Amino acid sequence: MTPRTDVENPSEPDENSGINTPKLDELDVDQLGRQRPDCFPNLLFEVLFCSSLLISMFMAEFFISGFNIILPNVSHALDIPKESQTWPASVFSLVTGSFLLPFGRLADIHGAYIVFNFGLVWFSIWALISGFSTNYQMLIVARALGGFGPAAFLPTSIMLLGKTYRPGPRKNLVFSLWSAFAPIGFFLGIITGGATAEYMSWRWYFYFGSIILFIVCIASFITIPRDWASTHVENAHIKMDWWGAVTIVPGLILTTFAITEGAHAPQGWKTPYIIVTFVLGVLLLAAAVYIEGWVAEQPLLPFDLFKPKYMGRMSIALFFAYGIFGIFLFYASFHIGEWMGASALKTAVWFAPMAAGGIILATVGGFTLHLLPGKVLIMISSCGFLACTLLFALAPIDANYWAFIFPAMVGSTIGVDTAFIVSNVFITSNVARERQGIAGALISSLLFVGISFFLGLADLAVSENEKRGGTEGHKVAFWFATACAAIVMILFATINPGKAESELTMEERLKLENGGGSSEKKDTEKGQQAEPAVSA
Repeated sequence: MTPRTDVENPSEPDENSGINTPKLDELDVDQLGRQRPDCFPNLLFEVLFCSSLLISMFMAEFFISGFNIILPNVSHALDIPKESQTWPASVFSLVTGSFLLPFGRLADIHGAYIVFNFGLVWFSIWALISGFSTNYQMLIVARALGGFGPAAFLPTSIMLLGKTYRPGPRKNLVFSLWSAFAPIGFFLGIITGGATAEYMSWRWYFYFGSIILFIVCIASFITIPRDWASTHVENAHIKMDWWGAVTIVPGLILTTFAITEGAHAPQGWKTPYIIVTFVLGVLLLAAAVYIEGWVAEQPLLPFDLFKPKYMGRMSIALFFAYGIFGIFLFYASFHIGEWMGASALKTAVWFAPMAAGGIILATVGGFTLHLLPGKVLIMISSCGFLACTLLFALAPIDANYWAFIFPAMVGSTIGVDTAFIVSNVFITSNVARERQGIAGALISSLLFVGISFFLGLADLAVSENEKRGGTEGHKVAFWFATACAAIVMILFATINPGKAESELTMEERLKLENGGGSSEKKDTEKGQQAEPAVSA
């Protein structure tokens, strides 16, 4: 899937003349950033292709948000102990986040078609099985195994979009639509969860989700380009980093397990199995850093992936930001339902501003992202994160909806959706084609591992507060999230991603620097360095 250009390959010399036809600096990058990629024969095919990817994101959010709404009913029906209630919610994100990097590498090796469709089929099967759970242990296992599905299709979605679209307005629009489907899936997951819990059975939440997934499977089989042959040729030199996989994956799982379970273990953090899993997890992650940095020939997470300017700080900030969002999702539903006494359906309706705001932000952002400074956008995002957590931390038990809940919901969608759009375009525009799978895995890992990790820390804070006689455990989680939001604001203040304007691809920039084009460049291409700071 080569991005469309004015000629078949604008950066290669003509075999007969020996000159570039045309030279890189003669490309109309603004036009190239607006037109349909060559791999789509018509607009309908492009729409169907994008729809498969958008709905996959929709379903990942559907099964995160809605489950938090039905969790009180599920806990009652399956007799889930209070100390284990976070596991059905967090184990899905934990497994997904832990396996994103290996699946991203598999997509780079074997192509996106196989990995993407495997993920969808696998996810649909385990979503259906979750609905037939007879006890909470079965539900936790089904949710955990289902996490392999998004681990496969989420990074490949970003990979497909990143490889197909050049930097520019069209890419901004597609990524914005992709981001818009996150709040749509999030809200419909909440509404479905609330409706099934109120009027049907919580099992229908999983049944409805699996039906949608099966339909998406059919559409993706037809529309996703069959790229395994071209990928094997283009990326024949790429190999799986097995040593990285066997250290990163268990390291993340064991560390997060210890943090999440430590608060509820029989002897707390003094419990032997908590100590053992935590120490093993930290040792495995330390081994992973050594392997990825100095041993692996082709590391699963190459350190030079963070070489572009601001990439490292952006990744850290996103890790905290997505963790805040995870805490907000989990504890806001419990806070509204259990502490404020709202019904499941009323709780779902109260989350409506998140969906509406997300759709508006993503849609408007798609048409204006290339006009607005990236630094302004991410600072607005940090203010949204701070507002949503602080308002819930300050809200009394009889809080007025319009004074506290509504602005908190708006703040949360401003925070997560703005950060999501800007960071996705920034990261994919600063990574080579052959690394788009790993870039997609990095983006999704920050999201899912961040949710699991920080939800575990928040749960630890809440449990410690309850052990000491505290009666407002939910507020402890929100105060912790507020502190994290302040860290995000500080980090974002040091980042200046620039505007998401039309520009050369990473390969074209590197070729130009190596003498592949004229030394004179247009103003629209200024600032394109080996470590670019633009492409919001």
